[in-house]
Amino acid sequence: MPKLTFLSHDVFLIENDGVKLIIDPFLTGNPMAAVKAEDVRVDWVLLTHGHGDHLGDSISIAKRNNATIIAPFELATYCQNNDCKVHPMHIGGGYNFPFGRVKLTIAHHGSAADLGGDALAYMGNPCGFVVTIGGKNIYHAGDTGLFLDMQLIGEMTPLDVALLPIGDNFTMGVDDAVKATELLKPKLVIPMHYNTFDVIKADPQEFKQKAEAKGFAVKVMQAGETIVV
Repeated sequence: MPKLTFLSHDVFLIENDGVKLIIDPFLTGNPMAAVKAEDVRVDWVLLTHGHGDHLGDSISIAKRNNATIIAPFELATYCQNNDCKVHPMHIGGGYNFPFGRVKLTIAHHGSAADLGGDALAYMGNPCGFVVTIGGKNIYHAGDTGLFLDMQLIGEMTPLDVALLPIGDNFTMGVDDAVKATELLKPKLVIPMHYNTFDVIKADPQEFKQKAEAKGFAVKVMQAGETIVV
């Protein structure tokens, strides 16, 4: 059975049969991070988009672990140009990896890396991931607003877990995330991307109460907490 560990913000570690994947490893400079980047041991790094609080420590983690980065083509190319092993993908595409399957979904957001000064590097389209591992389907929405096609994601791949942002301002807020849960119909939903910064303050208990009132199971995870999916 896969294990899912929340490391704060929208950083998750997925473990199954000795294989470890980390999603959006923003740890250095993250006031809520449960681990230090240099302590991360993984085989794969999944990146939803190029913003600093998602790209984070991915390049250093990938290099140190000889791990492969899975990301949308433009972002993967950026990482490859920084001497990382990569597997580029794009929206709607799926691929069978040794650990399981990854499919990229749309996400309504942006994607650019801050290169310092006034320089931004365009990183193509942002994405979400449906990761199938150990017989379970885990949807990581990335940073996104609400979109009706979430219904298709849940219909085509019945979800065991959905990881949804609730922090508002840059992504869905609580009410939109509740609606997203109704569209996706996961067995379990876990809120993410809130309270790391003042501008994305949100109450996960409000989300839990509202989603549970719609009949959904909700788990509010603490940074460093692990569950079996």
